[in-house]
Amino acid sequence: MRKYLFLSILAVLLLPAIASAQAHEYSPLVEKSVNYKNWTLPNLKTDEPENLRKLIEGKKLVMIVYFAPWCGNWRHEAPIAAKLYEKYKDQGFQVIGVSEYASRADVRNFFGADGPPYPVVTESELRQDKQNTPHYEYRQLTGDKRNWGSPWNIFLEPVKVNPTGDLLVEKAWVVNGELIEEEVDKFIASKVGAVT
Repeated sequence: MRKYLFLSILAVLLLPAIASAQAHEYSPLVEKSVNYKNWTLPNLKTDEPENLRKLIEGKKLVMIVYFAPWCGNWRHEAPIAAKLYEKYKDQGFQVIGVSEYASRADVRNFFGADGPPYPVVTESELRQDKQNTPHYEYRQLTGDKRNWGSPWNIFLEPVKVNPTGDLLVEKAWVVNGELIEEEVDKFIASKVGAVT
């Protein structure tokens, strides 16, 4: 009886660690048709409207990451996004976060007192808005079958972006899940002309 009790307690203690270790949703970087459109959304820090075309001006490569602050997969990816931004920001790389399905206060709490290291804007604040967001539409177009789709990454090369109109690009590189750091690091380096 003691043996079973011990094993039961051990299983209860280890299950969260096992689930956490298996919770990753890594996905490869793939070029897809997405019909990605320009947007103007409120900045997390200033509440001022930010226009995507303006944010990407003068950059070589931009990674836009859609995330929900409560998402475990985003919590795995957030330090990687910050690390890649720090590594390549002086070489023309920009990260832009788009928060989804949580209040702006929750997003601010996620980033802490110093705030995010890169621009963050808000697309939605309510979970019930999930199927009414452009984020959801882009995920459907690119074959992302996950329930919430956090994180979801799209890479834009500003030199290839349409200079006018709503449509920025028809095709883009996307990651329907968490970044595979080594793969994305090499991709960024190749696009910004960095030597790794």
